[in-house]
This record gives sequence, structure tokens and C-alpha cells, in this order.
Amino acid sequence: MTIPPNQDDGKARTTYFNSPALAVSLAFPQATPASKFPPCTSDYYQSNDLLTPEEQALRMRVRQCVEKEVAPIMAEYWEKAKFPFHIIPKLGALRIAGGTIKGYGCPGLSVTATAIAVAEVARVDASCSTFILVHSSLAMLTIALCGSEAQKQKYLPSLAELKTVACWGLTEPDYGSDASALKTTATKVEGGWILDGQKRWIGNATFADVLVIFARNTTTNQINGYIVNKNVPGLKATKIENKIGMRMVQNGDILLKQVFVPDEDRLPGVDSFQDTSKVLAVSRVLVAWQPIGISMGVYDMCHRYLKERKQFGAPLAAFQINQEKLVHMLGNVQAMILIGWRLCKLYEAGKMTPGQASMGKSWITVKARETVALGRELLGGNGILSDFLVAKAFCDLEPIYTYEGTYDINSLVTGREITGIASFKPAPSSKRSRL
Repeated sequence: MTIPPNQDDGKARTTYFNSPALAVSLAFPQATPASKFPPCTSDYYQSNDLLTPEEQALRMRVRQCVEKEVAPIMAEYWEKAKFPFHIIPKLGALRIAGGTIKGYGCPGLSVTATAIAVAEVARVDASCSTFILVHSSLAMLTIALCGSEAQKQKYLPSLAELKTVACWGLTEPDYGSDASALKTTATKVEGGWILDGQKRWIGNATFADVLVIFARNTTTNQINGYIVNKNVPGLKATKIENKIGMRMVQNGDILLKQVFVPDEDRLPGVDSFQDTSKVLAVSRVLVAWQPIGISMGVYDMCHRYLKERKQFGAPLAAFQINQEKLVHMLGNVQAMILIGWRLCKLYEAGKMTPGQASMGKSWITVKARETVALGRELLGGNGILSDFLVAKAFCDLEPIYTYEGTYDINSLVTGREITGIASFKPAPSSKRSRL
């Protein structure tokens, strides 16, 4: 094979090699890209009627905001793997940060209202919904449920307005599903604590003003919680590169080397790993609404696309196989919404169990994967372009399938609850053969 001369000097390239790409509306005028988001057509069973007037009004307020502010820019920022910081004030103005927290400038929403808000953001962009969930339903909620009165008054008001941003550090490189075995340490010293260790996959980590960090107390060997402020000596957070999903979310590695945390920033309500469960119980319900929102958006996109795109002299919506796939997607969305709604009501009534939350999250996520995969088929070649939403949603679902408990771990949580037998660890091996 003859190797061509050095082509990096541009001599062997075409004159139009570095020309900018055509705008998608010019390159493919037959269908509307997601930058102009489609109307919502996915509420086939009119589940909106299950909501209170206040919840319905919140839904429309969030929907209008993200369709206007996020939809036109999301493909660009997703491609660049950067977060659109300029939209944070817009999200703050929605008054959804803090969700269910009452007082301290927080909205005090119902779990149902908070879930609907999460779904509406995720319907347009999953990364923005994750940004809000990490900030609000993990970090803020931990401070609200486990913090002192002084900590709540100090941190929550600015976090509720999104004037400051928070992250939540539990997962470590060696401990994901087995998070209770984490090895970041907290050593008591005069006036405070010294934190040493490493966290991984922490959303918002690189720009958070407030970091909620879990570490093992070297005296009690129990898990404690700490509030770490940005830029303290010994703290470093770096971005995880090369993700294929949630590309706008700034997941980071957090390094803690002799980080001093004053006594007043230790969370008094976290004395063991079990204390994280009261936070995760709420967040797992809300995370289940992310794939619901994503599936709603994908259905809406496919519904419009099939009516606009023509082949063989007819719109794609006129073909039987496409109608069957679209109906399959629509049925999935209805079932997902109803399970998510029921989870909210069980939680609000004080009846929800960990197994119910886990099954809801795992089952909904599996159905969302199926739904988005069908959408990918319906869009043909455009199903691999983020401009038409489905490809982006296809990738963004993969992190959701894993975080807040993988499908398998959540299944085992439910399995333990219904059988009374825990099966998280393999049975001890025996040297004696059963034969």
C-alpha cells in the first residue's frame, strides 16, 4: 500500500474539508429537530388528571422553561460535554430546588410535584435533571434530614435559589454497589476532622460550592457525613472524561488529602450507613421519574417525526409496523407513569418500602430502555443524531440504569424483602464436593 504524502498540511485535502456542517434544518428539512421541542402527546391515559391544580401548574411552568431555554442548546453542549452554566438562574427561578424540604427558602413540594418536575426536565434533557437531582434530592435533602439547625440555616437558602450548587459524595473507585464498605476516613482532631480518601462519579463535583462527603469515622468505624466547602486545602475535583451518556453532567473524581472540616460542619444525623437510607428512599423514587420523562420526550419526538418524514410517497406514520412500535412505546409510557405515581402516593402515605422503591426504579428503567430502543429504530439514520433527541436519550439512559442502585442490586433489594433472604453476597465456597 502506498502511503500518501503528509496530509496534515492541507495540500491533499479538498477545498471544502474544514467547512462548517450544514444546519440540520437545511441538511434535513423534512423533519423538525429537537431544538424546537415537540408538543407533549404521551399522556394517552390522561394521568395529568391525577395531579392537583398546583402540581399541574408546576408541570406547565417547568415544561415551558426547559423547552424554551434548554432544548435549543442541549445537543451542542452534550456534544462538547460541557454544562450550560448560564441556564442555572433560569432553573433557580422555577423554585424546584429543595423539592420536598419545608422552610429555609425551600419550596416544600409534595413528592409527587417534585417527581413531575424531574420528569419534565428529563423529558427535554436528562443531564439537566441529574444536575438538579444531585443538588436537591441528595445534597440538600441530606442537610435537611441530617443536618443541625445552624447548618440548615447556613446552607439551604442559597442552595434553594441555586445561587450556590452542591454535590453528594458517597461512591468510591473501589466501592459502588458495595458503598457501605467505603474507605474514605474521618479522623477526629482538635476543633474538627481530617478527611482522607477518594470519591468517583460524583455529579457537579468540579464546580460545587458545597460538597456533602461520607467518610468512615476511624474511632467508631461507622459512616459519618461532612459538609466540605470548595477550595479548602487538600481538596481537588477533576472531570471524568470520555463518557457516552449524561455528557453535560460534570461527573468528577474527588481527592481528599488531609482536608480539615470544622466540628460545626459534621452532619450530626449521620452516625451510620443506615442513616443514608432516609435520603436514598426519596431520591430513588425521584430517579425513577427520570426514565419516565426521557421516554415521554422520545415518544413525543417519534410521534412528530413519523408524521413529518415521508418515504415511498407516504408519511412513516402510515406504515403498520411503525404504528405498532409507536403504540408499544406509548403503552410502556402509560405503565411507567402509573407505577411512578403510585410510588409517590405510597411514600406520601408513609407506606412505601425499600423493596417497592427499588422495584419501581429498576422496572421503569428497563421499560425506558426498551422504549428508547424502539424510538431509535423508528428514526432510522436520524436515530443516531443527537439533533433528533433519541440517540442522546439512548445514551443518557445507560447511567440511570446504573446509578441509584443498578438493575441487579435493586432487584435483590426487592428479592430480600419478598423472600426474607439476602443474596447480595455469594455463598461461601466449600472445599468438599457435593458429589
